[in-house]
Amino acid sequence: MSTPQPPVTQQPAPNWQAAPGASYTSPIPVVRTHLGHAIASEWTKIKSVRSTVWTLGIFLLLVVGIGFLVATQTSDSDFGNDVPFTVPAFFGLVLGQICLITLGVLVVSSEYGTGMIRTTFTASPQRHRVLTAKLLIFFAVAFVVSAFAIGLVGLFTQSLHGDATDNDWIGTVFKGALYVSLLGVLALAVGSMLRHSAGAITAMLGLVLVPAILPAFLMISDSMRKIGEKMLDYNAPNSLAKIFGLDDENGGGNAQLGLLVGVTAAAIAGAFVLLERRDV
Repeated sequence: MSTPQPPVTQQPAPNWQAAPGASYTSPIPVVRTHLGHAIASEWTKIKSVRSTVWTLGIFLLLVVGIGFLVATQTSDSDFGNDVPFTVPAFFGLVLGQICLITLGVLVVSSEYGTGMIRTTFTASPQRHRVLTAKLLIFFAVAFVVSAFAIGLVGLFTQSLHGDATDNDWIGTVFKGALYVSLLGVLALAVGSMLRHSAGAITAMLGLVLVPAILPAFLMISDSMRKIGEKMLDYNAPNSLAKIFGLDDENGGGNAQLGLLVGVTAAAIAGAFVLLERRDV
């Protein structure tokens, strides 16, 4: 025989209405976000992934290794007032620029490939702020590493032929580093627009290699000769050659550098527009 249970009385619901004039204060500190937070986040990313170590490591190996090797094969007569001591670095940069192009693409496309870009945009809904931080961090890293590599080759070459001539080569360090860094930034913008690592790297390799190969065929025809000559003057290898004084033309590659600045700026503008218009 079961024991009878006491009747259940329903208690009145508590009144959660805040007292007049009272306000809720979260125990979690709320900080207004800004570009500095996005830059700190992107710096953590770029220094944490293995692709950065591999691409920059191979870049330094190519520029410094080939530069030192070429420098040991030169003589005092190879350098004059118009031939800077950083010329041996040029031969390594022709190959090393591909490393910076690859890293520039991977900085943004790898997040789309893994889906982590959704987490990034959730943490920072201001998408333009994320892309700006990526551009700034990548350019700073690429420029510092490039300038270090070119300058190291210049110092080594000067130690071998320092008494040969009064050689001013500091300017080529900054202009050479700026050129290859802008190529990497252009690759980053292309990667942001295409959102695919293989596609963006292929597009950038075509942009660098095709203008260096195609003029040989265009200049066969008289009607296409002018186009071939312009393409020959402004392709990446010849632009670097002008910056390092390997071409008799005056200007030191300023026109080529200006063209790259314009193309990179246009690509960055396109990347920002598409970033806001498309879903992730």
